[in-house]
Amino acid sequence: MAMAEPLTLTVQGTPNPNAVKFTLNRTVAVQGRSYRDAATADVTWVQELLRIGGIQQVFVLNNFVSVTKSSDAGWDHLGPQAEQILRRAFS
Repeated sequence: MAMAEPLTLTVQGTPNPNAVKFTLNRTVAVQGRSYRDAATADVTWVQELLRIGGIQQVFVLNNFVSVTKSSDAGWDHLGPQAEQILRRAFS
């Protein structure tokens, strides 16, 4: 069995200052889907993202995850937490 490629994860801003796009070299979802509530999310790492205070929405499609925060939350605090969850889920 071939070893999986090491995970690469890039973080990009979006036209929306409250959203950041995490692009991975992994497929995270075949079909686009938005999540707003940790209680109803059916994916563990999405639940973890939505439990971070200030995260309002997670959108997944193909090889990217878009995370939207509330306007009063800061990326300095949220970004590293979200990245850590994604690295743990997909490494």
